[in-house]
Amino acid sequence: MLKWRTLIYVGWRGLYNHTTMLIIFDVEGVLLNAEYLPVLAQMMGPEKEKQIWDITKQGIRGEIKWEEGLVQRVNALKGIAFEDAKRIGENLEMMPGAKELCSSLKKAGWKMIAVSGGFTIITDRLKDELGLDKIFSNELIFTNGKLDGINVHVTSDKAAVVIPTIKEWGIKKEDTVVVVDGANDLKLFSLAGFTIGFCPVDKVKEKSDAVIEIRDLMLLLNLLEKKFGHAVLTQRNNR
Repeated sequence: MLKWRTLIYVGWRGLYNHTTMLIIFDVEGVLLNAEYLPVLAQMMGPEKEKQIWDITKQGIRGEIKWEEGLVQRVNALKGIAFEDAKRIGENLEMMPGAKELCSSLKKAGWKMIAVSGGFTIITDRLKDELGLDKIFSNELIFTNGKLDGINVHVTSDKAAVVIPTIKEWGIKKEDTVVVVDGANDLKLFSLAGFTIGFCPVDKVKEKSDAVIEIRDLMLLLNLLEKKFGHAVLTQRNNR
C-alpha cells in the first residue's frame, strides 16, 4: 500500500479514503488586516485611539487578561453610534491572500473555523466572503443606537468555544491546523497538530511550528503543502 502524508491512502485497487482536514483562524490580524477597536477609536480623536491601541497591544502580548482589556476598551468607546460602528466594521480590509486561500481550501474539502475575541459586527461578513463553516465571536451591545457594552462569548480560552464543534465533526488533532498572531490565541495551539504564527508576537513565534512574517495568507499554502503534501490541497471533484 502506498501511504501519502496528505492523509490519502491508495490501495492496489485504486480506492482512497480522505480524512477531513480542519483549519482554525484568528480574525483580527489574520483574516482581517486590521484591529477593529483602534480603528473605531479614531472617531473619538488621537488620544482615544492611542488609549485603545495601548490596551489592545497589552492584550495581544499577554500582559493583561484579555477579558479585562476587552471590557476596558469597549467601556472607553461607549456612546459611538451603531451606524458608524457597522460602517467601519464592514469596511475593514481583508488580509491579502485571505479570499484566495480560503477558496483553495474550500475546494479541497477543508473545514474552516474563525474564532475571534472581536465582535459579530466585523465577523458576520466573513462567513459569506470567505466561505467559513463556523465563526465564534463576541457581541457589542447597543442601547438606543449607541454603544453600551458587550456580551462575551469568546474568552481568552478560545479553545473552549471550538472544542464542541471539533468533537461533533470528529476531527483529530493531527488533522487540525491553527493560524494565529497574538498571545491571547495560544490555547488554540492545544487543538492542532500543526501550528502557524502569522506575523506573530514573540510568544507565539516561540511556540509555533512554522511562522509567516509577510502579510500574505497565500504563503500558507506552501507551508501546508510541505507539511501534508500536494494532494491534500487538490480539489476533491478532480479526484
